Amino acid sequence: MSSNNTSILITGAGGFIGQELAAALSSSFPDATLTLTDVFEPPIPPNTNSSNIKSIKSDLTNPDSISSLFSTPYTACYLLHGIMSGGAEANLDLGLKVNLDSHRMILDFLRVNHPGAKVIFPSSTAVYGPDEPGQMMTEKTQPLPQSSYGTEKLMIELLLNDYSRRGLLDGRIVRLPTVIVRPGKPSAAASSFASGIVRESLKGEKNILPVREDLKMWVCSPRTVVKNLVYVMDVPKEKFGTSRVVNLPGQTVTVAEILEALEKVGGKEKRDLVEKKRDEKIETIVESWPTNLDAARARELGMMDDVDLSETVQVFADSLKS
Repeated sequence: MSSNNTSILITGAGGFIGQELAAALSSSFPDATLTLTDVFEPPIPPNTNSSNIKSIKSDLTNPDSISSLFSTPYTACYLLHGIMSGGAEANLDLGLKVNLDSHRMILDFLRVNHPGAKVIFPSSTAVYGPDEPGQMMTEKTQPLPQSSYGTEKLMIELLLNDYSRRGLLDGRIVRLPTVIVRPGKPSAAASSFASGIVRESLKGEKNILPVREDLKMWVCSPRTVVKNLVYVMDVPKEKFGTSRVVNLPGQTVTVAEILEALEKVGGKEKRDLVEKKRDEKIETIVESWPTNLDAARARELGMMDDVDLSETVQVFADSLKS
């Protein structure tokens, strides 16, 4: 895609993935106009062409805010805003308001006012529910979410896929693995610990591991996820066929393997900063996510596989030094 006359919107742009995506899009399409929005005015990522980036505070649960923000058409809209898994489980009404109602209002505004608009929706493997031993989850596996977060994501998946079938919108639905290592502060995601045991430890800070070490997770590095989010925007819509859903590439790891990668990069003294303190609520949510996913469709569309877990931890360690 040429960056001339390209205009891209990112909601939830104040979050880590939103910031990384904005920086990657600015680098890939230097002449494009980026609009970043969140419930606060999101920062403009460093080392980007700030003259081409607008930052807007908006409440996307408010129909007036949606009408204002989406009044002009965009080349592509990335809908990254939402209440994370742990937060959506703790507060059902808030999760429904943000993860379901807000997204539905946006999709309906777009299909009426900007038919055919390109919408990239980052969904989650939480839509599936747990896998059985030896089971491989594909895009055709029947979802059976075991959390309110997964249920809310699935409902928007179905709606966006139907609007795309009708030609009302051009949806691209990507099911994200758990992204590690996320910088910044712990989030309301049930999986926040997966980054925390690396992030806080490498910073020299004590932290809590709320799940058992043999628990398996489907994970991916931030760099790979962001590259695939940028890539999916330009996949010709005809290549998706009857379904707009794609499992993004990732890898199955145990929590023990994350700790081993931490020790390999940071040494035993860093691993010793992790305190084991089981939290059944968190463990139950994370256990309800599948651990063995088939990303063949993503590869067929040209998306990239993830790097080795130790490399991901080393990249994060190097970022702290710089």
